[in-house]
Amino acid sequence: MEQPHDLTVEAPRAWDRPAVSVPVLVCLSLVGGRFASFSTEANLFTLGTGGVLIWLGLSNRVPRRPAPRRLGAGAAWWAVPVVVFGVFEGVTFVLAAGDDFPTFSRLADPLLEDQLTRSAAWFAWLAAFWGLVRR
Repeated sequence: MEQPHDLTVEAPRAWDRPAVSVPVLVCLSLVGGRFASFSTEANLFTLGTGGVLIWLGLSNRVPRRPAPRRLGAGAAWWAVPVVVFGVFEGVTFVLAAGDDFPTFSRLADPLLEDQLTRSAAWFAWLAAFWGLVRR
């Protein structure tokens, strides 16, 4: 016999409200944007913020949004460019191909020289990660 699902909805906590979470993510991205690309400070900040977000995702401190039941058949086609990109990045990184076949991070370095652009990239990364944490 199947148990009925609990349909109670928990009131959102303070950090789940956009009025709280967005300014926190903006402040974190402004701090992260101040570090030079691939510096020790930037790597430690990335590991620290990522670790906290992973911890929040694995704990029950953040209210969950329901995950989609099933992805459509067309969603599998999105995996093809992601896998090709990942393989290309990995091979060029391992072989240290240099300027002949640069990795995406080498191509993005000139764009990330500006602190504002780096902060915007940080915000996009944190917002995407926060969305994953809430699933």
